[in-house]
Amino acid sequence: MSSALEELVVLDLTTAFWSSVGSALLGDFGARVIRVENLPEARGEDANTDEPKVSWDYEAELAQRNKRSLALDLEQESGRAVLRELIRKADVFVTDWDFGRLEEHRLDYTSLSALKPSLIYAHGSGFGPKGPDRDLPALDELAAARTGMMPILPQPDQPPVYAGAGGMYTAVMLAFGVSLALHHREETGEGQEVDVSLFAANMYGASLDVQAFLAMGGERFLHPVARLDAGNPMSGVLYPSKDGLWLCLTMPDTDRWWPGLAEITGIDSDDPRFNSHDKRCEENRLELIQVLEEAFGQHPASHWKAVFTERQLSADVIEDFNYPANDEQARRNRYILELDRPGVGRIKTLGFPIYMSESPAQLDRMAPCLGQHSSAILHDVLGYSEDRIAELEADGIIA
Repeated sequence: MSSALEELVVLDLTTAFWSSVGSALLGDFGARVIRVENLPEARGEDANTDEPKVSWDYEAELAQRNKRSLALDLEQESGRAVLRELIRKADVFVTDWDFGRLEEHRLDYTSLSALKPSLIYAHGSGFGPKGPDRDLPALDELAAARTGMMPILPQPDQPPVYAGAGGMYTAVMLAFGVSLALHHREETGEGQEVDVSLFAANMYGASLDVQAFLAMGGERFLHPVARLDAGNPMSGVLYPSKDGLWLCLTMPDTDRWWPGLAEITGIDSDDPRFNSHDKRCEENRLELIQVLEEAFGQHPASHWKAVFTERQLSADVIEDFNYPANDEQARRNRYILELDRPGVGRIKTLGFPIYMSESPAQLDRMAPCLGQHSSAILHDVLGYSEDRIAELEADGIIA
């Protein structure tokens, strides 16, 4: 089978997990991703012993898979000269360095597009390429804090909740932006700059709520909603089961779902307290919540999951990470991969979130060691001789 991005050459100068995942997604679909690791920083990271040690680097195996590693000292002009040579050979340049640092090292879009006008220049930022906050740190927590969602996620009177998903939204948008730019270049021959920010991605993660606020405004969107204040006891209200796991109901059309829900919970569907949508969601809303809570508390979550499935009701159990880690559906669709890791044994790792029938994603390379492919990249891509490579290594420009 062919790969969707076969023959595409991507230079990856990223440092953060989320932006590295963005370029890894391109590698998953066949792009030749060269991870450029700045030697002074990489050596500093290797020296960090504060992080707990595990048998395999689970973060790198996701963020750096399907990449080759070139360790290059970019603090020296000769190292940057090598990078500029590689840029002339590349289709895409991906980085998350801050704007000031990129300009200082002449790795900004203006400099590199002059070097190669057809280059797709993809940048991951904190708050976008324009405006007074363009130079703020690219940290997902800071971006999420400004989005408006954190105060409304918890129950009332509880601290704001950081969901931690913005980085993944940004990674996917980065890969999507590169794909759009490649399509434009195919049509016009033009390269361009793509910037994807954590701020924008967090906003789009909350898109329905933000869009509703933009349309209607008002205080109702600015505060968390307590369980007992939900407008529909059959949609959006969570109920605890006997063993403490929570159940999620999504039945906004109560007239459609009420007979089945009433039957499994032992409620008479003709009960005069609940025999219309208005009674269920307005007049006797709190009473229905109490009755359902008592009913769901009679059995463990496994019982309710089986019943929901059997009756094809729009409800499920709220699971922990054990569920996707061992789910047959996740395995069959390659959302979770199981493979042999040399020196470690059998491991599980995240797979691919996109299904493509003719050009599927593949795991061709595990995450590389620092500088694992430096010599091969310089020889194969730039045609450097063994003597030239040895000279660069002796001078500390590569490793």
